[in-house]
Amino acid sequence: MLREIYLRPLGLFPAALHEAAKDVWGGLPLAAGWLDFTALEVIERNGARVDRFIAGLGQFFERDWGRRTLNASDLFEALRAARPRLAGMALDRPRLMGIVNVTPDSFSDGGAHFDANMAVAHGLALAADGADILDIGGESTRPGAEPVTETEEIRRIVPVIAGLRARSEVRISIDTRNAQVMREAVAAGADIINDVSALMHDPLAVETAAELGVPVVLMHAQGDPRTMQTAPAYDDVVLDVFDFLEARVEACCRAGIPREHLVLDPGIGFGKTLEHNLALMAGLSIFHGLGLPILLGASRKRFIGTLTGVEIPADRTHGSVGAALSAAAQGAQIIRVHDIAATKAALTVFQACNDGRATAAGG
Repeated sequence: MLREIYLRPLGLFPAALHEAAKDVWGGLPLAAGWLDFTALEVIERNGARVDRFIAGLGQFFERDWGRRTLNASDLFEALRAARPRLAGMALDRPRLMGIVNVTPDSFSDGGAHFDANMAVAHGLALAADGADILDIGGESTRPGAEPVTETEEIRRIVPVIAGLRARSEVRISIDTRNAQVMREAVAAGADIINDVSALMHDPLAVETAAELGVPVVLMHAQGDPRTMQTAPAYDDVVLDVFDFLEARVEACCRAGIPREHLVLDPGIGFGKTLEHNLALMAGLSIFHGLGLPILLGASRKRFIGTLTGVEIPADRTHGSVGAALSAAAQGAQIIRVHDIAATKAALTVFQACNDGRATAAGG
């Protein structure tokens, strides 16, 4: 049964201002994190019809939701609930996931780190720049990319994960759709699985993830990398992606993956047009209603190039930082980026200016 009601938190402002402003704004903590919310966009869906209205928090509580009362109440509580730690890491501020592509055909760096030693060196540099997680990928998932064999993917990523683990305590995620790669990566020292197919590509992926017992990022994609940009279509992209992720969470929990091990990614650029991507970026805070950490990966993607007129992906740092700040301003707990130093600096200044107080550059 499809969901009939959704809540998108609005009126977001820094939680650091909460004590001084709560009597005026009546804000409530969003995911027990660095933002408070003061209003809600209430979205009601009935087949093809979608109704929306803005409600203050008091109005929301006063309304009779009829048979949807429990549904609305559960969403509201999910907006407020503290998020579980990720591989032991608190999500009380935006965390940065650095990208390490061990592929010859990545859209963003063209195989610059295909050699294992170069990939390890790059990962260590990202960690030194402030990456909280390093995301290691051995298969390109750019639009039009062809799959590689599991054997080749394992050959590419295991030496990199082992090399990083031997030299750093930084958390490591494995960016893969394949169950055997997940198994080998975790054995080599990976802490997190990041699957662009939300554990749907490999029939053994859900069972394997449950057995390995590590956190899992579930990402939405329409189609596979070879076909995903061929006329993607949605009834309502934000609500459709929400429904998909909610269904995948339920399926994973039924299969034995603890709910607190799940992270959600709306999949910017994976089977989406420019308009779809912008709608998801603008509506990102709605996904807090699922009660789980949000990961946003927009770095260097085509929509940034379209908006800025920058053709070469590696030159899209400025636009990528803008997308990262937008995600942090909507409470995304994890931001996946190529340019860690630039994003870290921008977030530090952004938060200090919003909070009116300084924090340690590495804090």
